[in-house]
Amino acid sequence: MANKAYYTTQAERLALEIASLRRRSRGLLTGELLLFFAFVAFLVLYTLIDLGEWLLALSVLSLLLYFFVRYADARNNSNISSLTDLRQVYLDELEAGQGHFGCFDAGERYVDSRHPFTYDLDIFGKESLFNRMSRCVTTGGSNRLADYLSFARIRYQAEAIEALSREEAWRARFISFRQQGRIDTGTILESVHRMQEVDMPPVFGSKAAFLSACILVLAFWGVIALSVFGVVEAGVPFLWGSVQFLFVFLLSSKWLKRIGSSADVLERSVSRLLLLMRHSSTLAEVPDGSRVFFQQLDEALGSFAELDKIVRMLDRRGNVLGLFLLDALFLSDIFLVRKLIRWQDAYVGRMGEWIDAMSEIDVLVSMATFRYNHPQTSYAEVLDSDELVYEAHGLRHPFLGEKAISNDFTIGDNHYYIITGANMAGKSTFLRAVGVNYVLARNGMPVFADRLKVSRYCLFSSMRTTDNLAHGISYFNAELLRLRQLIENLPPTGATLVILDEILRGTNSLDKLNGSRLFLEYISRRHVSGIIATHDLELSKMESARFHNFCFEIGLGESVTYSYKITPGVARNQNATYLLRQMLDESAVS
Repeated sequence: MANKAYYTTQAERLALEIASLRRRSRGLLTGELLLFFAFVAFLVLYTLIDLGEWLLALSVLSLLLYFFVRYADARNNSNISSLTDLRQVYLDELEAGQGHFGCFDAGERYVDSRHPFTYDLDIFGKESLFNRMSRCVTTGGSNRLADYLSFARIRYQAEAIEALSREEAWRARFISFRQQGRIDTGTILESVHRMQEVDMPPVFGSKAAFLSACILVLAFWGVIALSVFGVVEAGVPFLWGSVQFLFVFLLSSKWLKRIGSSADVLERSVSRLLLLMRHSSTLAEVPDGSRVFFQQLDEALGSFAELDKIVRMLDRRGNVLGLFLLDALFLSDIFLVRKLIRWQDAYVGRMGEWIDAMSEIDVLVSMATFRYNHPQTSYAEVLDSDELVYEAHGLRHPFLGEKAISNDFTIGDNHYYIITGANMAGKSTFLRAVGVNYVLARNGMPVFADRLKVSRYCLFSSMRTTDNLAHGISYFNAELLRLRQLIENLPPTGATLVILDEILRGTNSLDKLNGSRLFLEYISRRHVSGIIATHDLELSKMESARFHNFCFEIGLGESVTYSYKITPGVARNQNATYLLRQMLDESAVS
């Protein structure tokens, strides 16, 4: 892994910082205990011994110092937590460098065997492309990345990816928010919409209601002042406060109770999302290609800060004594309902837009980290052409790392490439390398090739067909259904690339050959290009001006040797009989 030394250095540096902060935490905790005991001791001495007011002053000073040290301890613990999360980011990357991706989202919920290509190309699932790439902090970011990798959305963003790949410290801090669990932006948006459905009386948001509430608060505090000076009896403020609390509670509790269920869901998520947004806004140099998303986040900060305050205020209503005092003294619930109405009127309509912007930035961080972890990658040239273009130099499979063998390959418009070769010679891996790198190229992600030039076209594959006995679908029937899906998915205009691995392997050799020829002749009349891997050497006889033969040859000697290099022609050597004979000879000896 190219960045192993850097990640190791960062993890070790952070471990030292965390250890230092933990030593400081023990000192601060000791200080808290000593200051609290000092406060109690000076207070007791003041009550027992007549030594003047200086004991009381020392007691108050000890209490103030106690609160100061307690605050410092809380800040120190927060720093420990933050640095621990950041260190885990580097440890996770080191694990990924060793080929262990269990700490990252595998995207198994996106696996769809009927998708035109994601199932065959290992886009989702354990050790998939998504698993290797995703560092998403939000569920919206995960969904957006899945959309890009499945072509549900397509956006060329190479410039932004490259710019953010150079912002390692900023990205690492961003990803560290993932350590406390993904932020469910879908639930946030759903809860906000439920809050919007609570139709609160607009009178709460009027100036008249605001002025009336202010007058009541000032009048009540005036009565308290009169009571202190003996102008009115002490029971009057208590009676006034009780009546005022009941008035406020009955007037506003109906609406706040209906909103409360949504607030419970939002309580933790909104504060974390706000912190993530604030961190996002600290990026010094915003890439031009993503500037609009960062600008939208800047606009969103005020809205989410206000929502966070509202959620905290709703949460504090669970304290009955606190609720009584706040409503009696300050008409807190009246002002809370007013704040909610004003927030809804000003911001709710743009919440979806802002969460989308956060999702886009989240995706860019994952893509940029992928680029940073694979500096040997490049960016494809994507052409705006009606013809199918695929010109690759030094093409490699993204999952093989330094073991990958590079190949040069060109696919012509309406041309077909029949690839033969022995088992394990590299046919299927090559087909997936072609497909996966095209998926990366279309969205401006780094590709595993020295140079890659592609146009925009549809992609369909049939490489991993499975039976479904529970639904009475045999393997052969499943193959037919997949090929039918391919035909039905061909667009009326525009090019399509099909990647096929062993067509009709579920039937006998002659039937398979005839069926394969029939299918290829049919789709060759459409605007389709294809790569077809097969063990059936007879299929190579379709060679013509548009059908070309390529192969992965092997060497047979004392052992089987694999070059994993694609060359023109038809494979001559097969390894099944050779390996089986070798196995039987070894069994006989043993």
